[in-house]
Amino acid sequence: MRILVSGASGLIGSALQEELRADGHEVRTLVRREPGGVSEYEWHPEEGRLPAEAVEWADGVVTLSGAPLGRLPWTRAYRREIYESRVTATRTVARAIAASADPPRVWVSGSATGFYGDRPGTVLTEESGPGDGFLAGVVLRWEAATARADDVTRVVHIRTGLVMADGGALAPLQLATRLGAGAAIGTGRQQWPWISLADEARAIVHLLAHSELSGPVNLTGPTAATSAEITRALAREMHRPHLFRLPARLLRLVLGEPADEMLLPDQRILPVRLQADGFTFRHTTAEEAVAAAVR
Repeated sequence: MRILVSGASGLIGSALQEELRADGHEVRTLVRREPGGVSEYEWHPEEGRLPAEAVEWADGVVTLSGAPLGRLPWTRAYRREIYESRVTATRTVARAIAASADPPRVWVSGSATGFYGDRPGTVLTEESGPGDGFLAGVVLRWEAATARADDVTRVVHIRTGLVMADGGALAPLQLATRLGAGAAIGTGRQQWPWISLADEARAIVHLLAHSELSGPVNLTGPTAATSAEITRALAREMHRPHLFRLPARLLRLVLGEPADEMLLPDQRILPVRLQADGFTFRHTTAEEAVAAAVR
């Protein structure tokens, strides 16, 4: 297949490109600068500009754009950037696909487990409704932004959890652990939806080339893990202590809203549709995923 990718230089995008090429697919990317060759197309999503030839070239599209959630503080302006970088970019792609004379067969559009909000004691699947909070609202509108293309191509929304990788969302925990400050987050009992970087990339390739699924698909690992189990596994792999606990009150004082949106929510999310579609995980436990990330 010929696959067009936005957000290709990011953590997931880089791993995805490697996986796609290893699987025999041709990859071209969307960039916000002058193209460096025939494998790149310049686009400006905030202005609604995406070259028609880029969409018509592609059999499949993957959009992974979005301002990083780990950048602090979440000022009013940055909250707007988090929203616009996801929703406006997605609408630009949707309009281009809907207007295309030869639209792609499949579009895998970025999404997030933030859709579900804080849901302690609840088992969450793709059938579960949205939760409350800023990120839940962003993700709800992010997924709705594909609407123009829904009748033109098969659209998949990948609700991705904490991606276990050397960097990305795991980076602050790695830094704290390296400095000997490995700690449980809040109570440590909240469940974090995790997935290894390798399985994230493999799952996207599966949805592009080996599946007919559409709509929301949870990209989370197949077994549950609490935040304390993950931070403890990280300390063990890095051969560092895990002695402390960061109370929720302190996290809220230091981080503000991101603490309640990213670190403290309790989410037991199952990858029901992905597994039913025949996908097999390479890393089936959070401990395996942490080990792969560190090593």
